Amino acid sequence: MPPTIRTLVITLIAVASLFLGLRILGPPTSIDYELAPIALDDDALIARGRYLAIAGNCGTCHTVEGGEPMAGGLPFETPFGTIYSTNITPDEETGIGNWTAEQFLVSMRFGVRPDGTHLYPAFPYTSFTRVTDNDVSAIYAYLMNLPAVGQTAPGNDLSFPFNMRVLLVAWKALFFTDGVFVAEETESEEWNRGAYLVEGLAHCGACHTPRNMMGAEDNDRFMAGGEYLDKVHGGVYRPWSAPNLTSSETGLSLWLDADLLSYLRTGRNRFLDTFGPMNEVVMDSTRHLSVSDTRAMTTYLKSLPAVSEDRRRHADQQVLGRGRTIYNLYCGTCHLPTGLGDTEMGPKLNDGSLVVQAENPASIINVILYGPELPDPRRKPQDLHGLLRRAGGSRWMSTSICWMMRRLRRLPVLSGIPGTTRAAWLRPTRWPGSDRSLLNRVVV
Repeated sequence: MPPTIRTLVITLIAVASLFLGLRILGPPTSIDYELAPIALDDDALIARGRYLAIAGNCGTCHTVEGGEPMAGGLPFETPFGTIYSTNITPDEETGIGNWTAEQFLVSMRFGVRPDGTHLYPAFPYTSFTRVTDNDVSAIYAYLMNLPAVGQTAPGNDLSFPFNMRVLLVAWKALFFTDGVFVAEETESEEWNRGAYLVEGLAHCGACHTPRNMMGAEDNDRFMAGGEYLDKVHGGVYRPWSAPNLTSSETGLSLWLDADLLSYLRTGRNRFLDTFGPMNEVVMDSTRHLSVSDTRAMTTYLKSLPAVSEDRRRHADQQVLGRGRTIYNLYCGTCHLPTGLGDTEMGPKLNDGSLVVQAENPASIINVILYGPELPDPRRKPQDLHGLLRRAGGSRWMSTSICWMMRRLRRLPVLSGIPGTTRAAWLRPTRWPGSDRSLLNRVVV
């Protein structure tokens, strides 16, 4: 669908939803909820809350680079505008210091603030709704014992009518179902623990599930791969693709349990080294989880049935020829001419590389264009992408590759760093620091 028509359709749907929210469902109202008393000085409870906050990766989204932990202000670029994360320290003026435990739970489970207004689903309450009362209480106890930081997040910058929170009343009626996770009696305790973490606290589906025009997850294609805006080197925002995590041929079908467990715990396995936005997920969250929890997540993810969408076409010989030349010049030395990779030089680009085989080529294009080390910027990334897919055992090339390239090229520069220019983000990506010793390199 052309962008102008898509924008018009979204706006019309939004206006209709706004009317529904105002005239039919009425204004937002407060939600009453009762929790068991919480001892905010219970060290064991605070420690468990800290662990759960790490599992939910709260710090990554609620902390700006160089800022105070959990003080908010991190921008999230969306198709509807920019949303900033909020201050969740116990500051009474700018944070959640005046929130009760019940009000905190209502925000997590229903996406409603103490004043009755609705939260945008950039805060993934659509996943957090599955978290149990006891776990929410533990997270609350941990947050309430953090240093209070007086810092007000910038105001959201959303286009009309998405800047009207009442619209979310209708959005929730259409796309949101609240409810605590319910264990599957026919599955193992380990499987259920993994499902609880993946579907709830870890909110993996927020990135790895495709979304519709209104920003809601398409649950019929759960974990089949999504797309979102995030930074490339230099602070510029570009589309990224989150790979398919089902047992599809473009997903985890070739990964053993040990491969997935290794990736969650160290950021690398025989197929892949972590890179891009996933660095923060591994470094700030999954590598800190217990072996039993990462094994449970592995068990659950490996059980997901295959979900795929064939949107590919044959890569012609001209494209493959150009791609082969580029690959041999810039990639083959480390990844080997066969694409099988080397444990010391470069990871595998053959069968099993989720990024190479992904139906959406956004992430591999970002790696080719912006890092870790750039070839001639005049090259054509779609040629290299076509060759990599063929070398990876696929006879097909994503039909969206040329469209994605045009989209990436014409996007305006959205920089998180004042004064950043195109020249700044064409520099090679910096190598990880010593605190990321687990990750020898940031590559595909």
